[in-house]
Amino acid sequence: MTAQISTLGELLTNAGTQWRVYDMGRRITKIDKKQFAQIENTQVPYPYPLGGHAIMAIQFWDNEATVDPYVWFLKFPLDEQSKLIIASRDHFASMVLEALGTQLTGETAQGKLDNNPYVFTPNANKLAAFNALLKRELNRPASQYYEHAELYFSGKLGFERWQEIALQGIADFALRLDHGHNASNLQQVWSVLPAEVKTPLAAMLEHVTISTPQTEDFLAALTRACYEQNKDAVVTNLRAMSGSHALGLIAQAVDTILASELGSDADCLLTIAGRAWETLTDQQRLFIFMEKAAENNQIDGLFSSIFADLVAIPILRPHVLGIIRAENRSETLSRAIGRLFS
Repeated sequence: MTAQISTLGELLTNAGTQWRVYDMGRRITKIDKKQFAQIENTQVPYPYPLGGHAIMAIQFWDNEATVDPYVWFLKFPLDEQSKLIIASRDHFASMVLEALGTQLTGETAQGKLDNNPYVFTPNANKLAAFNALLKRELNRPASQYYEHAELYFSGKLGFERWQEIALQGIADFALRLDHGHNASNLQQVWSVLPAEVKTPLAAMLEHVTISTPQTEDFLAALTRACYEQNKDAVVTNLRAMSGSHALGLIAQAVDTILASELGSDADCLLTIAGRAWETLTDQQRLFIFMEKAAENNQIDGLFSSIFADLVAIPILRPHVLGIIRAENRSETLSRAIGRLFS
């Protein structure tokens, strides 16, 4: 590798591009350049690890660019403290320099990384949400499917016609809730939408900072679903509200689930771990959550996979490790922890 380029940030800057980084693992979250430099220099752990990896999108464009930006979807392994394994990053950078030189943009550049081991393709929901987000951030028009989706959520088409709505249209609608009457339309129609639309819409709303009134509506629907033991509705409403800044309401939702008959259900627990992990910095809530995971004996290895997921998240690591040392654990939780180390 050439000596002067030591990080991806430098590689992109030296190639004369403007660039941005987003986490793609948990929720699509922008990582600012200062934080990204600290991650690349292993000064700080990767903030949103998933499955032992940093899963990210790097969007970059020529300073003179008129075309859409280029995007690399990348997956790098992390060490046990969730810090970037530098050898992998260096390997990727050397492959880029070998394939492209410093000419990172242009039509010919993009196909050359197709077989790169660090490149991955996000699932359809994430890809649609990311496309919608980029168009928004670049002040570009939404996709051709947006207007039809907007019409659908206004109630003018008939909700039974959900098959006519494209996934990308649902994503564009979710990422443009502040346009026109979209936010108020969503509040009015959420309760009557068919599950076939609610499920993908919730997957898009995860990446959106929804309003507090909308968060309250989702919480009310989730509380009702807990009472009715409607697991799918619980999961959908938790996902839909999980991007909100109203963390107190999300915490209330988690407490409601954990106190309900669905408290030890695998799907509910995995959704809390994957979407509402910030609420688990509260030691008591985390304790109850881990108790519930230990109680689930339908799925083999559920407790250990949840433990491994949460202990890797930097803001949760000290709290999760604290549970190992806690003295007032139940027999069930003690046994589950014992199995981790056996």
